Amino acid sequence: MSRGSSAGYDRHITIFSPEGRLYQVEYAFKAVKSVGITTVAVKGLDAVCGVTQKKVPDKLIDPKSVTNVFRISDHHGCIFTGLATDARAQLQRTRSEAADFKFKFGYEIPVDQIAKRLADINQVYTQHAYMRPLGVSLIFMGMDDEKGPQLYKCDPAGYYIGYRACAAGAKEQEAINYLEKKLKEEEKKLSFDETVQLALATLQSVVAADLKPSDVEVGVVSKDHPRFRILTDDEVEQQLTAMTEKD
Repeated sequence: MSRGSSAGYDRHITIFSPEGRLYQVEYAFKAVKSVGITTVAVKGLDAVCGVTQKKVPDKLIDPKSVTNVFRISDHHGCIFTGLATDARAQLQRTRSEAADFKFKFGYEIPVDQIAKRLADINQVYTQHAYMRPLGVSLIFMGMDDEKGPQLYKCDPAGYYIGYRACAAGAKEQEAINYLEKKLKEEEKKLSFDETVQLALATLQSVVAADLKPSDVEVGVVSKDHPRFRILTDDEVEQQLTAMTEKD
């Protein structure tokens, strides 16, 4: 790698380069993409859907034990993109925060609050020399009693914000470009099926290959079924078939 102007400034996370960059934080963003997995999430009128690639690294590994989609609480889910070890540490912290909130206040933590809490933790990781940023991007989905479906994304730098649709991973920019074309209308109202199919179509477009149920994981939460769940292979097959027939 060419050192260039980064010489010396990428050794410590707490030192800014003369251009005002923190190279270790930038490397954490590269770590998210280095896994080679792309994740897409879309928010509809009364549902949120997240789709991610499922890659089993070894033929001897049980495919059922490989997943990037997790439930945080009854109505909240999370999809991680990046280093699996870092993601599991974050997931454990996220579940702990959600459980503590419900214990204290008697209701489930809002999606924006769980994203804010994780973003605060991630930001602290960029301040201290004895820590390193976590190479994982987290997408949170859930149903809010007041605001309806919610979709938030949190990155390694500690930045979080709500989205109508978002992407993370290797083909993030291509997925964003596709979603921007499909969601031109400001108040696009998507049904549950349309939300799932748009997420699948976006992922299929950026990977440039026909998707199979075994290739993807689909996490959904909707107004009719507010409990976060992962679609079965048969349900994914139905959505892919409907998507193909529509085209």
